[in-house]
Amino acid sequence: MASVRRTNGLSMASPSVDLLLNLVPDHPDQVVAQLRSHPSLASQQDAHGYSLVHAATSYNHTDLLRALVRDFAVDPNTTDEDGETALFNAETVDMAKALLEIGVNPELRNTDGQTAAEKLDDEDEQPLVATHLREAASHPTPESSTSAPDHTSGTTTSSSAQAGTVNGDANGLHAPPPLPNGVKIEVGTMQQDDAGEEPDPEFRRRIEELAAREDFQTEEGQRELRHLVEDAISGLTQDGQGSATRRRLG
Repeated sequence: MASVRRTNGLSMASPSVDLLLNLVPDHPDQVVAQLRSHPSLASQQDAHGYSLVHAATSYNHTDLLRALVRDFAVDPNTTDEDGETALFNAETVDMAKALLEIGVNPELRNTDGQTAAEKLDDEDEQPLVATHLREAASHPTPESSTSAPDHTSGTTTSSSAQAGTVNGDANGLHAPPPLPNGVKIEVGTMQQDDAGEEPDPEFRRRIEELAAREDFQTEEGQRELRHLVEDAISGLTQDGQGSATRRRLG
């Protein structure tokens, strides 16, 4: 029979990871208190691979999340039985930011081959979180440019160096915003005679105006960008004759 003791009015059986997972929703402070006496439980998972990092994320306890990683050295990229990190459980943009700050890799894929952004980009999931993750990948913030521990290799990697390679930041360039689903750009060369007519000036003006707007990186700005791309693909002309019907991509 397991021994039972009381802690701050709570009946506390001999601690286990399942007990701590049950404490996370309403008593995250008790989880930390128990882990100080039983630190080995911090990295344990239940029968489905669900960990304290996943639970802290699900219930939006950022203080507990940071304590698990910084005080108890829990790998923030711990995955459950579906191959999903805690980032797949993020329900707010603030929680997604906290996860990225402590070193969660947004490029990891679950057993269905999806990244967190891809899975959350659904009206029944967390599309706002998905949008933030895509924007963060395209435009790294100063916080993400600092050195963060690489828990998969045991080494420290400068994400700013990675961003310079992937996004061209080392040359003062930045990655373009993500394209709509189903759209692909292929770069090549052609003879000048094959280039066709000059770009429509009205269409070019619309692109320049949109890129200069302060809300360019917001959901509304990105929606208008997608519309412009769809116009170009569908052969929409801007000659004052009215708008063509846009084809939904993806």
